[in-house]
Amino acid sequence: MNEKDFSVIVASDIHTGYAEQICDEMAESAKARGTGIARRSPEYVATKMREGKAVIALHQDGTWAGFCYIETWQHESFVANSGLIVNPQFRKCGLAKAIKNRIFRLSREKYPDAKIFGLTTGLAVMKINSELGYEPVTYSELTQDDKFWQGCKSCVNYDILTMKERKNCLCTAMLYDPVEKMKELEEQQRIQNEKLNKVTRKASLFERIEAKLKGSAKVLLSAVHP
Repeated sequence: MNEKDFSVIVASDIHTGYAEQICDEMAESAKARGTGIARRSPEYVATKMREGKAVIALHQDGTWAGFCYIETWQHESFVANSGLIVNPQFRKCGLAKAIKNRIFRLSREKYPDAKIFGLTTGLAVMKINSELGYEPVTYSELTQDDKFWQGCKSCVNYDILTMKERKNCLCTAMLYDPVEKMKELEEQQRIQNEKLNKVTRKASLFERIEAKLKGSAKVLLSAVHP
């Protein structure tokens, strides 16, 4: 079984029937890891589907295989790709990466100026985030919206978070900043242009030298053979 056996698509109203199964698996997965995620109700997940703010993976036989949804904070200046889950029977098929890639693209399409962030304890998710352009950051660089942090109350590590005054916890904070990424791209383009200009100047210099040598050779030949 591989990624080709699945469809990874933007969820809609026709997928709301999967909401309860997805929420149950989110809760079970959090228990198994010994860490927590903000628990969401089936109604909340179904709303995200209706709003087109979620991605669902379906096996070719119609079984739900994975899910992730979008949340926005601080007047849509921050976006979180939350609740990433893969059905246990379909793990090790590359689905987590496919879902993360699609929800990331959906976030960029809907909120092109927003910073996209995540909190995770999973090394695999950290690796995927890094490939997408996320950078590890301090908690102070994330949204300071209290509603977001209240979502951590269902996490088994919430006491650690509050004890440390939301400055850090067991999760690693990662952020994709479109403004910073644009600066990086502009800097890369500037360096490329500089390299191209240097090559062009060298080529132009060689051409002038070559032309001068040819001119000198003609003068020499005319002097030898008047």
